[in-house]
Amino acid sequence: MGVRETFELTTDYIPLCDLLKYCAVTDTGGQAKHFIAEGNVMVDGEVELRKTCKIRAGQVVTGDGFEIEVVAAGG
Repeated sequence: MGVRETFELTTDYIPLCDLLKYCAVTDTGGQAKHFIAEGNVMVDGEVELRKTCKIRAGQVVTGDGFEIEVVAAGG
């Protein structure tokens, strides 16, 4: 497995493209949007094509070589 990361969410949600950028899956938001549009990202086991899909605490974002668990800050 590649990157396994836990992301602490300090707001209600984070757009999927921003999460990928913050966790260094992609270098830029633009790259993240292309990456998502190509079907490379799954949210809770389902392929997600919406670039700004709202990712909330408790969700898991995965793809080839990475897994990001999203948790509530302080939780």
